[in-house]
Amino acid sequence: MRTYLINRIFYSLQGEGVRTGTANVFVRFARCNLRCTVATNGFDCDTDFEKGRPLTIAQIVERCRRLAPHDRWLLLTGGEPALQVDRPLVDGLHEAGYKLAIETNGTIALPDGIDWITVSPKTANDKIRQRRADEVKYVRARGQPIPDNVVEAEHWLISPAFEGDRLDPRTLAWCIELVKHQPTWRLSVQMHKFWQIP
Repeated sequence: MRTYLINRIFYSLQGEGVRTGTANVFVRFARCNLRCTVATNGFDCDTDFEKGRPLTIAQIVERCRRLAPHDRWLLLTGGEPALQVDRPLVDGLHEAGYKLAIETNGTIALPDGIDWITVSPKTANDKIRQRRADEVKYVRARGQPIPDNVVEAEHWLISPAFEGDRLDPRTLAWCIELVKHQPTWRLSVQMHKFWQIP
């Protein structure tokens, strides 16, 4: 029976992007195909996603229902969820009554059927395989320009890079100026860090 390596399942509010403030069951997949560091991306990855437990679709659904029996949005995140998310998982979670949102770095094409796609590129444009999304979100450190975007999306977002749980006011000011000079983009701050929730 197919299993998925899951780091953590928890219930919280979406803290960034267009869906900020909405309740979701977060399914955090283990492992990532990239390593974000100050040297490569201008910021360090702040998510623990290395360890995980193998779970079947039925076990994932059971844990999600126990956490939030009435919520119908699952947010698939990581690590890099596209390393594991496949058509049987998408179909199985839909059959269980869930709507699916995903946050991906875009380096792996996703299966059809996901209800909300966020692509947050962390690599060169020629490595991006998921070229269609509902929103594209670039994390920017102070001094980094708005990138050339290759993802077709309705919403384009700039997210200031945090240092752990701290946002340097200079980084925030830099990102605000980026948006003011390119108003097709909008600012998306990781509000869950201010709210002090996972």
